[in-house]
Amino acid sequence: MNTRPSVFSGNSAAAALENLRHAKPLVHCLTNDVVQSFTANVLLALNASPAMVVDPTEAAQFSAIADAVLINVGTLTQPHADAMLAAVNSANQAGKPWVLDPVAVGGLGLRTEFCRQLIKLHPAAIRGNASEIRALSGLTSTGRGVDSGDDSLSALPAAEALARETGAIVAVTGEVDYVTDGARSLAVTGGDALMTRIVGTGCALSAVVAAFVSLPGDLLDNVAAACRVMSCAGERACHEARGPGSFTPAFLDNLWLLNGEMLTSGEAV
Repeated sequence: MNTRPSVFSGNSAAAALENLRHAKPLVHCLTNDVVQSFTANVLLALNASPAMVVDPTEAAQFSAIADAVLINVGTLTQPHADAMLAAVNSANQAGKPWVLDPVAVGGLGLRTEFCRQLIKLHPAAIRGNASEIRALSGLTSTGRGVDSGDDSLSALPAAEALARETGAIVAVTGEVDYVTDGARSLAVTGGDALMTRIVGTGCALSAVVAAFVSLPGDLLDNVAAACRVMSCAGERACHEARGPGSFTPAFLDNLWLLNGEMLTSGEAV
């Protein structure tokens, strides 16, 4: 459809963040082994509640209890896939939204086929980098593992097509994040290149997207708000940090301290 993206409003992000902190959503994260602690701390810093329940039977039970579910295939194994599929089916039966993070899809067979199976099961949102979104939509991509070889704007048409195919809100993240429902597209600015030198910022963003899709209101705006909250906190943290080692505590602090004025000022710092 190639619609011209509108720049996302900081006022909308501020309102969604206030709603999130009031709602304190419980997010069931079936995520990769590398990022579990960081992801949990990011959700806690935003006043959401994380849980990582991975046994297939328990995962199915817990997904019906949680407010939203994250499926991240970063360290996928067959037992993980079994738990994820059980959780998705249970979430769908209970009417709970779930989010897919298709980590490194396109380059590896198990996760690629599994994610193509999952997108038929009605995710509320899909969040990935440009190469992942291109690959998931069936296009060629130049990703290498978790690293994207494509820029986010080049993947916007693929994101729009994927949104129309699945009914999900699709967020393609990069130097600028683009969020689309297949008809409308929003551009979310902010962030810093240092964020790409920390393990887990993208994976944690997907968990934050899950938290935001549990809220009432416009789903496209809620996913864009998740992206803006993370980019704003990341940009502020990068101005304080000396490098990757000091970024993580600064980032968590800035998520905790983030307020509407910061999101609406037009400047992250």
